[in-house]
Parts: sequence; C-alpha cells; structure tokens
Amino acid sequence: MTQKIKYPLIVSDFDGTLVKSDGTVSDFSKSTIKEYMKNGGIFAISTGRMPAGILPRVKELGLSGFACCAQGSIIVDVETNEVILQGTIPNEIAVQICEKMEEMGLHIHVYDLWEYYSNMDDDALKMYENIVKAKAKLILEKPISKFVKETGLCPCKILAMVHPADNERVRVELDNQSFAGCNVTRSSIYLVEVGSATYSKGTSLEFLSKKYNIPIENTIAIGDQVNDLSMIEAAGLGLAVQNADEALKSKATVLKDTHDEDAVAKAILQYAYEEI
Repeated sequence: MTQKIKYPLIVSDFDGTLVKSDGTVSDFSKSTIKEYMKNGGIFAISTGRMPAGILPRVKELGLSGFACCAQGSIIVDVETNEVILQGTIPNEIAVQICEKMEEMGLHIHVYDLWEYYSNMDDDALKMYENIVKAKAKLILEKPISKFVKETGLCPCKILAMVHPADNERVRVELDNQSFAGCNVTRSSIYLVEVGSATYSKGTSLEFLSKKYNIPIENTIAIGDQVNDLSMIEAAGLGLAVQNADEALKSKATVLKDTHDEDAVAKAILQYAYEEI
C-alpha cells in the first residue's frame, strides 16, 4: 500500500550515519530506502568523500538524481557522472593550507575532482583507501605544497588524517589561521578538513531543495559529525544518529539508534510518512 510522504526529500551523510562500521549497508536499510522512493520520496547522499569514492556506493543503493560530495563543493549526476557544481580553493590559499599542515607534520590529502594526492604512504593511507575504494596518487619526492603550487591545482578540499586525541587541537590550530574564504571542520575522529566556505552540506541541501522544488522545511537531514551541522540546521528536521558527535547532537533531534543499528532506515519509518 502506498504511504503518504510527509518529508519528500531526505539527505543523509554516508560514513558513520548510513553505512555500518564494517562498511556495509544492511538489506533492511536498502529496502526501506527503496520503499520510501517507491512512495515518491527522494533520498540523496551528502558526504565528504570525493565522487570516485561515493558514486559506486550510491549506485549500489539504487539511487538516482544527484550525489553531493566533498562537503557540498561537488555535486554530480549519479547516472551520467556529469559535474553539476564544482567549488574550489584558490591555488594560493591551497598552498598556504598545505604549508601550514606540513609545518604541523600532518598526513595530508589534497583533492581534485576525480583524484586525490597524499604526502604519506603509511598504514593510515591504506586504511583510508580501503574504506573509500580509491587509490591516492603519492607525492613523496617533494613537499605537497610545492606540488600544488607548481601544478596550479585548485582543490575542492584539503584533509589531514590525525590521531583522534589530536583532532580538536589540529582543528583549532588550523581554524585559527583564518585561511581566506575557507572553513575548517571535522568529518570523523580521524579527519580534519579545510574547504571553501562558500559550500557546505547545508548549501548542497539547499541546491537539492530548489532542484526538486521541495520547500526546505519539508526536508530531513541526517548526520553524525560536525561537518553535517550546516545541513542539520538548514533542514526542516535535522536528525543525529546516536553515535554522533556531541556537538552535533546538541543541535539536532537525536535518534535512539546508531549507524550499526540501521538508524537512518528507522528514522525514515518514524518521521518520513504522514501518520495514519
């Protein structure tokens, strides 16, 4: 029986929110999302991942429409791979960010549209590559800041892999640099990211809302980390999974389940439909 939808657009984070700790999305979650779309709802992913790291997973879920990548700075058509939006960091600022991260001795990733570059070849990189299923291009023969300067690269984001105990210290130190036109955020306990302040998961939600002609007050956003805050605040209903960062929980309606307990699917069943 067709159910009447209350929130016709749901935008979910991927890692730590929809996907389980083992990297899988359960059959229950897949079928719940499929049923929601069958009833007329639109379900989209907004992630920090680059397009190459998320498009295969989005297609695995049977989603169409758009995937919002790199904290909202890239939006891609899922079916055609056409890039609808691409925001970047100016080369001069990107060099400054890399130089500061190098000064701090950090493991750095620099993201272009379809590729990313790493200044370290270590176990942390191998773990990251295994998660996103995309290999980094190694820049080991020179500082990555020099590579960025020489190539004129204007990246969509620059990421530092850190020990969880150092995450907040690194985030604050980078944020205090006030890189022009940039925003510093945390996308996991291991990742601190710098991107264009013009774009965020909030702006990607606004893009989808306008694209589908759905009032933003009729949208749901679901996340787990500080980088999800902008879309949580922009949505009509902002939800945080139980395993979310406390800073996000304080701004959202908190779900009772974690990502390992199918929190997104259960949220769809609880909130997405009109009460019968």
